[in-house]
Amino acid sequence: MLIISILAILVLLFLLTGVRIANQYERAVIFRLGKYARTSGPGLYLLIPFIEWQWTIDMRTMTTAVEQQEAITKDNVPIKINAVIWRKTIDPKRAVIEVVNVGDSVVQVAQTALRNVIGQHTLDDVLKEQEAISRALQNSIDEVTEPWGVKVERVQMKNVEIPESMQRAMAQEAEALREKRARQIKAQAEVEAAALLRQAAEIIMQSPAGLELRRMQMMTEVGAEQNTMMIVMMPSEFVDMARGIARRAGGGAAGES
Repeated sequence: MLIISILAILVLLFLLTGVRIANQYERAVIFRLGKYARTSGPGLYLLIPFIEWQWTIDMRTMTTAVEQQEAITKDNVPIKINAVIWRKTIDPKRAVIEVVNVGDSVVQVAQTALRNVIGQHTLDDVLKEQEAISRALQNSIDEVTEPWGVKVERVQMKNVEIPESMQRAMAQEAEALREKRARQIKAQAEVEAAALLRQAAEIIMQSPAGLELRRMQMMTEVGAEQNTMMIVMMPSEFVDMARGIARRAGGGAAGES
């Protein structure tokens, strides 16, 4: 009986040494004598001591920074750019069996994809269409990492650096565009003002009393400035008479010719 009890205790201790616990966000890839056996977790599971061993995989989304890369755009502008990758392991088995150090492998793929994708776009596209380029990067990286059981959820570019000479050229271009818009706005305002003045003149010409009121208003505005300007007002009849004399003189000259 004593021997049986001792053997039972030894078996129990042997089994207890194989008890493992995986957190909710973890999975254990278990190998038996070097061959894949199963994926366990989360929770409690057993390993056969000395026969089975495990590789624990974190299933949470991980953020990986891609160090600064030098690339040349489609229009031959050298730039430096950083990126951030959000990735998640969706198949623990493949993440362990198919690739060594899946994190470093994803970074290496991202560096190559970053240079390739940037080379397919112009500098203006890189600066203005970052969301579209980020999606292209995500698709390019995901095609390579999918067989490894890794899903790239998002790629975001950041810290795009361009040469100082190009920065000055872009600043000059922006200044020229602003000046162009300012001149266009000023010209459009002058056209609208001229149209309104013409409309006002036509309305005033239909009413001589309105012309007199406009003259009085102008005198009031000038007097409010407290200046030394002298204004000589002439009745509108004098203007009409001078205009009639000019017409007669022009008609007589035309008849003599």
